[in-house]
Amino acid sequence: MSTRFTLKDHFRESRLINGRLLVAALLSILVFSVVVVRLVVLQVFEYEHFDSLSNRNRVDIEPLPPQRGLIYDRNGVIIAENIPTFSLEMVPEKVEDIDHTLDELSQLLALTDEDIADFQTRLKRHRRFQQVVIRQRLTEEEVARFSANRYRFPGVDVQGRLIRHYPQGNLFAHAVGYVGRINERELQIIDQQDYKGTLQIGKTGVEKEYEEILHGDVGYRQVETNVQGRIVRELMSVSSQSGDDLYLNLDINLQRVASESLTDFNGSVVAMDPRTGGVLALVSKPDFDPNLFVSGISSKDYAALRDSPERPLYDRALRGSYPPGSTLKPFVALAGLELGVVTEHSKTYCPGWYTLPGHDHRYRCWKHHGHGMMDMNAAVAQSCDVYFYDLAHALGIDRLHNFLDLFGFGHQTGIDIPSESSGLSPSREWKRASRNQAWFPGETLISGIGQGFNQTTPIQLAHATSTLAMRGVMQEPQVVRASRKAGQSEMELRGSERVTSLPMQDSQHWEAVVDSMVEVIHGERGTARHVGKDMPFKVAGKTGTAQVFGIAQDEKYDAETLERKLHDHALFIAFAPADKPEFVVAVVVENGGSGSKTAAPIARKMMIEHFGLELDEPQPDQ
Repeated sequence: MSTRFTLKDHFRESRLINGRLLVAALLSILVFSVVVVRLVVLQVFEYEHFDSLSNRNRVDIEPLPPQRGLIYDRNGVIIAENIPTFSLEMVPEKVEDIDHTLDELSQLLALTDEDIADFQTRLKRHRRFQQVVIRQRLTEEEVARFSANRYRFPGVDVQGRLIRHYPQGNLFAHAVGYVGRINERELQIIDQQDYKGTLQIGKTGVEKEYEEILHGDVGYRQVETNVQGRIVRELMSVSSQSGDDLYLNLDINLQRVASESLTDFNGSVVAMDPRTGGVLALVSKPDFDPNLFVSGISSKDYAALRDSPERPLYDRALRGSYPPGSTLKPFVALAGLELGVVTEHSKTYCPGWYTLPGHDHRYRCWKHHGHGMMDMNAAVAQSCDVYFYDLAHALGIDRLHNFLDLFGFGHQTGIDIPSESSGLSPSREWKRASRNQAWFPGETLISGIGQGFNQTTPIQLAHATSTLAMRGVMQEPQVVRASRKAGQSEMELRGSERVTSLPMQDSQHWEAVVDSMVEVIHGERGTARHVGKDMPFKVAGKTGTAQVFGIAQDEKYDAETLERKLHDHALFIAFAPADKPEFVVAVVVENGGSGSKTAAPIARKMMIEHFGLELDEPQPDQ
């Protein structure tokens, strides 16, 4: 019986093929659908996004940093300007191997290790599509050398920028301050959009206090670039707005006279117009060149300034704390009159020393054999310590502190420059709170002559003297006089924000104290008679000498046997004319010895310059 054997099943094969074709068709439809959907998403829903990404390959947005406002003195002399310079900059995302590029640039332009380290620091703070400065202030030779080799460095280019420059060098270093590179802490504070393309920010002085006004508003431009990153054309732009120019009350001539008059002494000179509060001179010595900081000071130069025992970076005018010494005596005298403790004619006998009732310790007068009988006028004119020991004891520290508080001792003056110190006007409460100690009567005595715990800054001393000169009208010291917007001719005056009048029961008390200060300058026994010689008007002043260290009861101060750093500080305050004050000056000379011999002649030079006088320089009385 034969068996039927089927070699080929056409139906089965047809079903298999049809099934595979169906699966393939379904897969094709699915893939096609996915492609269509994706195309719809790309072309419709995400069109703007990818169009923007596409444009970024040929269109760049570059910030246009504003030009920083200029700074002038009261005479129109420029103090801070912007000068053109070239900087080497990199766009990291356009550089394949940054380390290799830096090595090549180092060989071409002699980059230092510090340049590279600074670049690496800045690189971390910027996005990869932003320009990062490698080195500023390229020389013309370096620019030419790089230009000839630019093809080797894609993503690196030379950019022209304006950088800050201080043509007067050291002269306004502390008052005007300087700008420097923006650091990480400042990045957390500033509006980074406003500072795009800006490398510097105000660090100290006027530059810092008026940063918002000086900086201006950033602009931008949209440019088309080729595949090498070169600009082909500008598509659009929004101009930046330059910062405002500032005009100061500071006078370059007074500033120079003060700086030169201090010679090799450290110290400070502050001059003011008491009618307006305008600061005419603000000098702190030693000083430094602010141009060192603009592009980033080298470690070596900064270490030299930071570690110098003379502390040139320390602003003595605003932060230096000194015992006011005898310059405090006119204010103590006014307290005695106003509080009814003494009259103009009350007298105290000065044998050369003073003792508290029931004590044998002698508080000495600077004149060892004594002044004899002293009323207030003579005590101020001859700076009798014993008179003020007795007056301070009668006042008591509480009343004395509260009265001096009216003149701003122990408080910031409100000057429009940052980092001002408050000094110290001691009181019973202060000592208990800060030292957990009781107040002793002897401390009241030495407070009455401006010694002990008293600490005053030169700007405080000038401010208080200005208030005294104006018979109680107190105005905040003001460094900036006016501002002017770019492209405009009119200036906006910036007057003192706070003007107050001190309450006094008898206006004649002002005149009594002023008369005693006139006697210092023009009296036969005044301690600064040489200052008033040939002056066409009356000058009111007061000398001061502040001890740097204490000496024993039976020892004598001998400057010739001491190192200069142990000599007394020399101080002097003055205003002129005495009846209608226009000029106030306070001088502090560290380790200058006698206020009459060292500080007072500086004040005389300042007055001669301010009033345009032609006078000789008399020698201080011996």
